[in-house]
Amino acid sequence: MSYAKVLCVGLVGVTGHLVEVEADLAPGLPAVVISGLPDTALHEARDRVRAAVVNSGQRWPNRRITLNLLPATLPKFGSAFDLAIAAALLGGSGELPLLPLEGVVVLGELGLDGTVRPVRGVLPMVAAAARAGVVRVIVPAGNAAEAAVIPGVRVRAVDTLHRLVSFVRDGEPLIEPDVGEPSPATPGPDLAEVAGQGLGRRAVEIAAAGGHHLALLGPPGAGKTMLAERLPSILPELDDEAALEVTALHSIAGLLPPGGRLLRRPPFQAPHHTATVPSLVGGGSGLARPGAVSLAHRGVLFLDEAPEFSKGALEALRQPLENGRVQLARSRGGAEYPARTQLVLAANPCPCASPAGDAYCECPPLVRRRYLGRLSGPLLDRIDVQVRLPPVRAAELMEAAADSESSATVARRVAAARAAAQARWAALGRRLNAEIPGPYLRRPPWRLPARDTAELRARLDSGSVSARGFDRIIRLAWTIADLDGRDRPDREDVREAIQLRTGEGS
Repeated sequence: MSYAKVLCVGLVGVTGHLVEVEADLAPGLPAVVISGLPDTALHEARDRVRAAVVNSGQRWPNRRITLNLLPATLPKFGSAFDLAIAAALLGGSGELPLLPLEGVVVLGELGLDGTVRPVRGVLPMVAAAARAGVVRVIVPAGNAAEAAVIPGVRVRAVDTLHRLVSFVRDGEPLIEPDVGEPSPATPGPDLAEVAGQGLGRRAVEIAAAGGHHLALLGPPGAGKTMLAERLPSILPELDDEAALEVTALHSIAGLLPPGGRLLRRPPFQAPHHTATVPSLVGGGSGLARPGAVSLAHRGVLFLDEAPEFSKGALEALRQPLENGRVQLARSRGGAEYPARTQLVLAANPCPCASPAGDAYCECPPLVRRRYLGRLSGPLLDRIDVQVRLPPVRAAELMEAAADSESSATVARRVAAARAAAQARWAALGRRLNAEIPGPYLRRPPWRLPARDTAELRARLDSGSVSARGFDRIIRLAWTIADLDGRDRPDREDVREAIQLRTGEGS
């Protein structure tokens, strides 16, 4: 037999596509030709596969070998095709009867000694195979636990090419994934550790309940970073759909923790202020990789010292914050990643950042305006909650932690508020107040009475609030009502939402 075919999966962004790896062996000068839009890693596969086949005790065919990856119009990236290429090549040469691999997806990178090494993105690859109707996959042993989380798929693993050959030729068993009990989660930062800052705690709770973006301004030591780091502790655990999305993104980035299980806690990303645009929104050579805004999908993206970030990096976040997705265009093809995250900005009020507050600031007014002016108006217009934190007083700092509410207590209120919002917006297919389009909130039956929005409408007419800000304040009011257990917002809820949006109550 001079022709053979083995199934594999290729990734474009987080979307997987079934790929047929074809091998044709013909008489002629010995050579290996790979077609089907391969990248550099795939072009180098010919040398890796040859060494792995020979070092695994198999005979390399001394013929002209043509390898084709179907569909040929789909760009192929990475080294996950190595194992499938080796199996197809050995099948085409007559060394292996490939009947046991019929309808089986084969994934894995080959070392020169024939070992099968883990690859990135196995979770979305196996999920794509399952959607295509494939029920059996073979993956590297290091990816077995990760692949096994996809329901309805029988996962087996290999650690060497020799083990795969023994399975196909002699029926030797493959490695079964070790799916043990998940290790107990280590306790994270708790809101009870935050001294004072009642307004900041209220802002964080409202942001968590409604999925709103948050900006915290204040002097050093006021608790901006502590509050931001504790926001994930009051968010509900991810459901199955969200957990699969988040885990797939971390799988592509190669950031899954050992064990490969679904990530249930909302992710938290805090890039340094020297982060580049590609590191924030995604990039890299070849196929663009997910950036911090996508790795924080369904979680929190925290930008500490936000004015110190480059203007280009900050402005690049505007479109993902609005649409919840990142669309990256590259010369070799585009990629799209989900990016529905909560943005938290923290900033000092001025460059000198006096710990005692504005009364002791040494910066001229122009310098203060220029410093915070690095956060552009269009970006801040997308931030629902903007509060100024005062310096912490001695009495608050020495207050016993037992007197402060814990994250668990606040998380119960947040969960109840989110459940109320999800029940209300179920017909729209939305879960959070922050996701509701403005026109829905301005039309019956959700439009608030004129007496409750009189102040807000006056601000819109005067220009102190934009049309986008109007909608975001209404969303905030709905979240405040949900936290207080009411069916609809009233005038006081709208007033508090205005204060949180404009920072006037700080």
